[in-house]
Amino acid sequence: MLTTLAIANYRSLRSVIVPLSELNIVSGENGTGKSNLYRTLRLLSDTAQGSVIASLAREGGLSSTLWAGPETISAAMKRGEHPVQGGPRRAPVSLRLGFASSEFSYSIDLGLPTPSTSEFAFDPEIKRECIWSGPRFRPSALLIDRRGPVVRTREAGGEWRIVASHLATFDSMLTQVADAQRAPEIFTIREQIRSWRFYDHLRTDADSPIRQPQLGTRTPVLSHDGHDLAAALQTIREIGDVAQLNQAVSDAFPGASIAIGRVGNAFTIEFHQQGLLRPLSAAELSDGTLRYLLWIAALLTPRPPQLMVLNEPETSLHPDLLPALARLISAASRSTQLWVVSHSSRLLSALQQDDRCNAIQLAKDFGQTLVQEQGLLDRPTWHWPER
Repeated sequence: MLTTLAIANYRSLRSVIVPLSELNIVSGENGTGKSNLYRTLRLLSDTAQGSVIASLAREGGLSSTLWAGPETISAAMKRGEHPVQGGPRRAPVSLRLGFASSEFSYSIDLGLPTPSTSEFAFDPEIKRECIWSGPRFRPSALLIDRRGPVVRTREAGGEWRIVASHLATFDSMLTQVADAQRAPEIFTIREQIRSWRFYDHLRTDADSPIRQPQLGTRTPVLSHDGHDLAAALQTIREIGDVAQLNQAVSDAFPGASIAIGRVGNAFTIEFHQQGLLRPLSAAELSDGTLRYLLWIAALLTPRPPQLMVLNEPETSLHPDLLPALARLISAASRSTQLWVVSHSSRLLSALQQDDRCNAIQLAKDFGQTLVQEQGLLDRPTWHWPER
């Protein structure tokens, strides 16, 4: 389980260190940085997929994603006594992302490229990557150290061994040096991150593929767009917790049940409702009902990931369904670390009934995102590796 998420200089996240638990809910007014915090998890996920540089390019490049305010914010600036302006930089331009866990922790430092004649001269470079043992960085805990093109691993006796010396500045060591024999810590971190799942903006409109019969194959993991919903539900019925599936349906829709039908090789959803003579198909279900079934399939997966991120799961749901959704999320958080971004006060209130819930409320102060009521003594201990 991740215990800390750390971000420096990503958009409004000038310096944010967030403690994490099994169930984490992120809230705040519009513009406080909830989406930025969500995107940092996506960027960390992209490091293990080899696409972090491309993801930053889609966001406008490093110049667009970096903190746009001054390097140092003085008290006089906040009081309006001095204009907001920058000065000579004391530290190199750097966008840093990292997380800690009780076993291994990881950080990546991205910066400006060295001057060159390449047409890709605006691509950021990976300046340093580190993996260390335990939640706190210290030189003696460092296990893997990547500086520029060189990746070193610490041997059992404490000596360093070079495992790569010509790594490209746009390649993460997680994708290029993930060898279970030479560098098992890199392999472990990569597979951990690759298991993360993100569910965002699931389509339930009239033209959504979810509403049409879909080819049925065993689907222990619901796809990110949910098109294989029927197959995912049937997989839960066969190899998952069918009792929990039935309970989740009846909890939200008393007296209702679901079955999976076939049209040739394709699967269809059959929603049985009390008082109706025939089941309803996915094409006939309301957006809210269909979306709730999507959350059931995602959260009751027979193959739980290490981390699952839900972005605004309350979308299209009637307020009366939110307590049932909260119970479903709380139950899932016992086998998967959950991260929920939400605007719904009713959903947030229901989730906070769980004693394990970690409420992260964001606010803006002078352009930068802060965790409300987090003092210096409340922040988790975190130290960035120097370049």
